[in-house]
Amino acid sequence: MRRTLPVTAALAIAGAVAISAAADTRPTARIAAKAITNERVGQVRLGMTHQQLRDRGLVGRLRRGCELEGPDERIARLRSPLRGIVEYTDDAPRRVTNILVTRGARARGVRVGDRIRDIRAAFPGAKVNRQTEDVFGIWLVRVPRNAGGLIRFSVPVDTKRIDAIGVPAIPFCE
Repeated sequence: MRRTLPVTAALAIAGAVAISAAADTRPTARIAAKAITNERVGQVRLGMTHQQLRDRGLVGRLRRGCELEGPDERIARLRSPLRGIVEYTDDAPRRVTNILVTRGARARGVRVGDRIRDIRAAFPGAKVNRQTEDVFGIWLVRVPRNAGGLIRFSVPVDTKRIDAIGVPAIPFCE
């Protein structure tokens, strides 16, 4: 009797978990990654105003940007499912000049976490710049306009995997 009680209890708990899992009929569809082109990431387009993006719920509040860019530099964080930032012009109305994505988007199937060979397969005209290796510890992969758009990929030397995608550039603030 002493042995059967714990075994019976364990089986009852396992059965209850299995029944509740089977009864859960919520959809488990994943949110599709947003498309990156030479002029947009998902619904965020170059040239849009901050107010337009806020009204659509695409970005957070306006914040100070990199101090090296000047005192009027402003950025905003992208909202889920995207992760990253948007940089704006210095004058009003503030318009998008640069989009940096660190999660939630793909450019011709290439996403954060992929390798340089994946970039070259999707964008045969991509150019790898290794001159930033000593200073920043990354390689920049540039996709020219005639090869699919002004898109840049940041690839850290140590991991050799994409950690950021910039449209049209990768901003630096060191």
